[in-house]
Amino acid sequence: VQLQAFGGGLVQAGGSLRISCAALRSIFSVFSTYDMSWYRQAPGKERELVASITSRRTVDYADSVKGRFTISRDDSRKTVYLQMNSLKSEDTAVYLCNARTEQFMDYWGKGTQVTVSS
Repeated sequence: VQLQAFGGGLVQAGGSLRISCAALRSIFSVFSTYDMSWYRQAPGKERELVASITSRRTVDYADSVKGRFTISRDDSRKTVYLQMNSLKSEDTAVYLCNARTEQFMDYWGKGTQVTVSS
């Protein structure tokens, strides 16, 4: 599974951004079985789970982003999205997407940089 994240950039505090992660070289019927997640890693900090969505559309969020971020997926496009609203400076990080297969194999994309200016 090859994952490509895109859509990051520079945004002012309080603003919004949507990032995407596409699974390349994967047919949609297989992608639909993956549990997908977004993680982030800021300089000097550990990688943390931000949001996840299972193959059955069950979602979960880190407490720090609840009410501000929304994860969704479009299996026909083999893509998972993260809509980020009311961004804060502490949201600045590299955002990485993760795919977990039914066999519990984990695949990672290279990530996309999100920078929130205060």
